[in-house]
Amino acid sequence: MESIIKAAVERGASDVHIKAGDVFRARIEGELKPLTKQRLTPEQTKSIALRFIVSEEVRSRIDQIQDYDCSWGSPGVGRFRVNILRQRSSFMIVMRVIPFEVPTLDKLQLPRVLETIAGFERGIVLVTGPTGSGKSATMAGLLNHINTTSKRHIVTLEDPIEFLHRDLNSSVTQREIGADTVSFSAGLKAAMRQDCNVIMIDQLPDLLTVDTALKVGEMGHFLLSTLPTPDATTTIARLVAMFPPDEQEIARQRLANTLMAIVSQRLLPRADGTGRCPVCEVLICTPEVSDLISDRARVGDLRDFIAKGRNENGMQTFDQHLTDLVAGKVITLEAAKIAANDPAAFQDRFVEGSESLSAAREPREPDHAAGQES
Repeated sequence: MESIIKAAVERGASDVHIKAGDVFRARIEGELKPLTKQRLTPEQTKSIALRFIVSEEVRSRIDQIQDYDCSWGSPGVGRFRVNILRQRSSFMIVMRVIPFEVPTLDKLQLPRVLETIAGFERGIVLVTGPTGSGKSATMAGLLNHINTTSKRHIVTLEDPIEFLHRDLNSSVTQREIGADTVSFSAGLKAAMRQDCNVIMIDQLPDLLTVDTALKVGEMGHFLLSTLPTPDATTTIARLVAMFPPDEQEIARQRLANTLMAIVSQRLLPRADGTGRCPVCEVLICTPEVSDLISDRARVGDLRDFIAKGRNENGMQTFDQHLTDLVAGKVITLEAAKIAANDPAAFQDRFVEGSESLSAAREPREPDHAAGQES
């Protein structure tokens, strides 16, 4: 088993799938590819699942497990986030590869404005995107930038712990849900008593956690988290909708006052076939953006405002970043059209003015962010 998983990692796999009745498969460059020819029996898959479970108490009730998350690592093979689930009364295991090396923002090829975002001292920053879009890597890159450029106390709440951050210029405290703290909301409340400057929570799973996260932002802490939403407008709508109807307007105002930035991303295949690259929409919450968020009737104007604020604040829409990547021959026009919000309009705009749209820009530090730092 370990030799198969190691071979998948060496081929650049992001995930490994192990399922009763199927062969080993790995997601390589976005596609799920078979690794073996022999199909696994239910007994074999159960045996593999047991190897990943450390807790004797959990092992003793393996036949009652329906969903279980843990982490697993092996020298010379790698580290993995593991999800064990039931399907058709048999086991399936999905393993997410976690690189040993914590990525940098440069290595991830993310927009330079993320360095500015990592320098915020208070408020909430959200990294969003569908499953498999690289949110965890971007979060790790942001934390790594903070860790190497500032002297702060960083507390992470993870389920399970993925990237292992060493103490560099900052001190990093990593807590795993279940092992180190009871829940995300409990860990968040405790973090406010732990003299921390930065809190990273790897997801916002429920209303209680979202409400606590807003309180953290309101108290002057800097919080980073993720949501599986496709863009900034949808992210705001999702957060507000989590509250009861009679609390949604207040929640919208709280969000407008605490949100600092939203980075939404997708991964597209590189034109040279050497993997995938991120495409990002970046929203910086200037005072004008905060006004849009607080007004339910105007929140739909956010995308146009993002496009107009590119030169001044470092914001950008997906289509603007797609245009840059096509102009730089990083991705193909065909791939960009598929990902664009309006494929036909995107092609027309690209043909008419790709050179001017893709000119290199060095964004200034957002005015709103500067006003928040003290």
